[in-house]
Amino acid sequence: MDPRLTPANTRIAHDSLRGKVDAPAFTRGTWRRVADGVVDILKFPDGPRNRQALMGERVLQLEDHEGFAFVQAGKDGYVGYIASAQLTDDAQATHWVCTPGTHLYPAPDMKQRELAALSFGARVTVVGTVNQYSETDTGGFVPTVHLAPVGATNDDVVANAALFLGTPYLWGGNSRAGIDCSGLVQAALLAAGHDCPGDSDMQETLGHALDDTAPLERGDLLFWKGHVALVVDPTQMIHANAFHMAVAYEGINEAITRIEAQGDGPVVARRRL
Repeated sequence: MDPRLTPANTRIAHDSLRGKVDAPAFTRGTWRRVADGVVDILKFPDGPRNRQALMGERVLQLEDHEGFAFVQAGKDGYVGYIASAQLTDDAQATHWVCTPGTHLYPAPDMKQRELAALSFGARVTVVGTVNQYSETDTGGFVPTVHLAPVGATNDDVVANAALFLGTPYLWGGNSRAGIDCSGLVQAALLAAGHDCPGDSDMQETLGHALDDTAPLERGDLLFWKGHVALVVDPTQMIHANAFHMAVAYEGINEAITRIEAQGDGPVVARRRL
């Protein structure tokens, strides 16, 4: 079992793993939601970041131990640890942030000092509106123009990815403040209504394989070992990458040559959604 997707540690495991793993206890877990703008999902408490979760995203909490919650992310099944203080009670999100970013304010007033920065894809529960602002169930206010109802999609995955142009590269990042290659692809696909796992090797199962001679189309995925990019057109791609240390456009042929020359090998898969 992939440890990134297996909801079990040395103290607790999810009920679905009975008979599959040894654990002192099993639980159904409790659904919670992310309370901060963006939080790290850690490999172990106070450990390195594996991925991130955005405000309003649901996580299944399996335990709360010494200030850290052991969770499984609802959006992709990723497991890890989030500081307990960064989670709150579950609630049904009504809207998501459909712009590159926005702010949560303590009042319906753009001159107020913001409570949090929200990234594309963050979720909120709207309980009312005041002028041009949507009031959330946490008491904060978001500009209504920056929100779309849950269920509404932006179907052009490349346009979704382009909202992150210039975003600094961040290993394990999932937000407008910092993002990596698989985080970019996941954000773009989720906003278009596609399920998408968290890491590039998992994303190689998406869609169907393309023959090496098949012409590339907008929205196709190119994979290297440990890296993924979205095709913009037959000659250009967009990706979060450590060469530019940002989300950037790059010529496909130029990228293939550069990546192989730096020792990271050839394209290993081409996929179409």
